[in-house]
Amino acid sequence: MQLVGNWEDALTANPLVPFDEQVLDFFNDLSKKLTRVREYSDVATFGFWCRKASLLKEKKAYDDLQARLGRGVVFHSTPSNVPVNFAFSFAAGLLSGNANIVRLPGKDFEQVTIIVDAVRELLAETHKHLTPYICFIKYASERELHDQFSSVCDVRVIWGGDSTINEMRKSPLKPRATELTFADRYSIAVINADKYLEAENKQAVSQTFYNDTYFSDQNACTAPRIVLWIGKEKEAAKKAFWTNLYELTVAKYEFAPIQAVEKLAAFYRAAAANSVTLSDEPDNLITRIATSSINDKLMDYKYNSGFFFEHDISELEEILPICGERMQTLTYFGLEQKEIERFLSQCRPKGIDRAVPMGKSMDFGLVWDGYDLIRQLSRKIATW
Repeated sequence: MQLVGNWEDALTANPLVPFDEQVLDFFNDLSKKLTRVREYSDVATFGFWCRKASLLKEKKAYDDLQARLGRGVVFHSTPSNVPVNFAFSFAAGLLSGNANIVRLPGKDFEQVTIIVDAVRELLAETHKHLTPYICFIKYASERELHDQFSSVCDVRVIWGGDSTINEMRKSPLKPRATELTFADRYSIAVINADKYLEAENKQAVSQTFYNDTYFSDQNACTAPRIVLWIGKEKEAAKKAFWTNLYELTVAKYEFAPIQAVEKLAAFYRAAAANSVTLSDEPDNLITRIATSSINDKLMDYKYNSGFFFEHDISELEEILPICGERMQTLTYFGLEQKEIERFLSQCRPKGIDRAVPMGKSMDFGLVWDGYDLIRQLSRKIATW
């Protein structure tokens, strides 16, 4: 089902220069529509991100744009459990100069409808010239359609994890086509206990952690799964932190009985293979699992719905065993950026593609999972 545009038109569209002025104007008008949305903060967040002023700041990172053009047609297969991911992926494709065939999430999300309707209105009103560059489609996981769109694209972008990637790769690409994949990843949080206890507004700190985790129900790869405590007053900080977070979950988080059953089953699986202890909590809104050691295999037992492993460290270098290639984002509170940079330069972990302050884990950037999306989705033309 084609909701916006016609995918065949994308095949005839000439590539654009990255950050084309008409594209920036389109996103600025889209931003005006979406930032009015109050019911869904993720829609408003995307709207704020795609303001022209914001995108011009992103543009400053590139000094060779006039020698670049989009690669042609980008086919985006987006995840079913993160409503607004498709919009960021589409934006990266259009900003880098490409026509875009975007497969929308299979689930029905109101956020998707809002963004799709806004794009449709702009193409009908003031941005008709961009119609060949924007096609939104929706279909079940059908091999025939995977084959069709994969066979015509110049870049295939796959979000959604290992199983989705393996399934999509059964559909061949053109010989010169390239592919970006966003596989199953996990993220962690490091909290300086002493700095947390010094914080004037501890509730606000817990709110940022809530935004990183419960907002996506820990379905996003960016959501921390392990909380690592550094500093002297760890126990006092834990008591205050989890108490404040619990108050937020009681007020905001909708929890179904099946989640409690599945969280308990996940704990038993973890306990069968690891030395772990389940912390005593008033109910199932927060599940804390203290672990005596950490390594990247611990994430084979991760779960969502407020399911956290917890471990104490004395220095940042002790997180290295958990920083395998599947680790994506390190969120932190009470640490200096230079401490993080020193750890990264000295320890050179195989994982960690992002290190951001707590509350910023879901903030999108044009460098994602180690990919510079503008450069990956465009081609540089050499002249001499």
